[in-house]
Amino acid sequence: AYYRAAARAGRLRLNEEPVRDLDIVLKNNDFLRNTVHRHEPPVTAQPIQILVENDEVVVVDKPSSLPVHPCGRFRHNTVIFILGKEHDLKELHTIHRLDRMTSGVLMFAKTAEVSKRLDEQVRERQLEKEYVCRVVGEFPEHEVVCEEPILVVSYKVGVCRVDPKGKCCKTIFQRLSYNGKTSVVKCLPRTGRTHQIRVHLQYLGHPIVNDPIYNMEAWGPERGRGGKIDKTDEELLKALVEEHRSKQSLDILGISEEDLNSNAENKDSGNSSDCPESARADPVREDCPAKDTKEPEPDTKDLLRNDIAACPLNSDTNLETLEKNKDLSLCENRDGQTGEKSSGEKDPLCVECKISRRDPSPKELVMYLHALRYKGAEFEYCSKMPEWALEDWEE
Repeated sequence: AYYRAAARAGRLRLNEEPVRDLDIVLKNNDFLRNTVHRHEPPVTAQPIQILVENDEVVVVDKPSSLPVHPCGRFRHNTVIFILGKEHDLKELHTIHRLDRMTSGVLMFAKTAEVSKRLDEQVRERQLEKEYVCRVVGEFPEHEVVCEEPILVVSYKVGVCRVDPKGKCCKTIFQRLSYNGKTSVVKCLPRTGRTHQIRVHLQYLGHPIVNDPIYNMEAWGPERGRGGKIDKTDEELLKALVEEHRSKQSLDILGISEEDLNSNAENKDSGNSSDCPESARADPVREDCPAKDTKEPEPDTKDLLRNDIAACPLNSDTNLETLEKNKDLSLCENRDGQTGEKSSGEKDPLCVECKISRRDPSPKELVMYLHALRYKGAEFEYCSKMPEWALEDWEE
């Protein structure tokens, strides 16, 4: 449906000529282009601080809310893009990742050789990681070890839970301070599963204070403590989405109304043939889990199991009008070449253009989980303790 609309609006071009017939068969060396624009979710304005830069590595202190690399709805608002644009650091190799909402020490290799060497250390578990977080309630004073297995519930929303069928995990926790309401806890993950620290803290009954997934009412009165959820996976996801929808904070999950609408349309019609896998705009999950995470079963009834569908239109209404009106239908620069639209102009094919949202506060874009230290065979990199982790800090 989207591509029919794009063709009628003159945006789909074959060898720089507008495509009128979608049944045309491509030949060798044909050049097909479709012009789109994106609405990126808001991120913090906090700058990326470079901790170390030498011939081999770049080590930064990543702010919360920024994904490491382009994925999902994020392109420009990513660590990789910002380092390239603001610091002219190009062709960096990702060694490890941090969740989008997690801040702290993040390493990049400058060459493939260095990347390979460090990858081997990661695989052989020679890399020690130390995190710090602020959790709900009085965490036990003694060392706590959690080895509950973790299963991915949804790649689209990025939700995991403790489950016997999950991957084996191990996290060691040690309380650093308690202020009468919340505790600062040091976390030493011995494995690297998706959301491992956050899920284990939720299971222990001490979720991260402002965790936008694992400290929500959607998990029930106990908020998932001890693995008690009393909901199916589908019910849980629906409840999480509705809770964020009511707070106008879907962007925090990295999803949009368009994602939800296109999934609902497919379900209502009982036929998703207009939106085949190949037509999905971004078949990469926002959170980009590690490869060792278990794939969900194909028949899981997850209302968000499809990634962003490229089908924003219900019908072909007004498409002929759009075709005639170049100001609306074509994203043209002054030289007539297809390109970006001018700032503030709305795109008639875009659902997001029709939606007005409030800006989140800086506080909403920060989660109290920070990668404090990374240590390998021949290096150790640390960042400063975040303000919220200081003993005398108050909300």
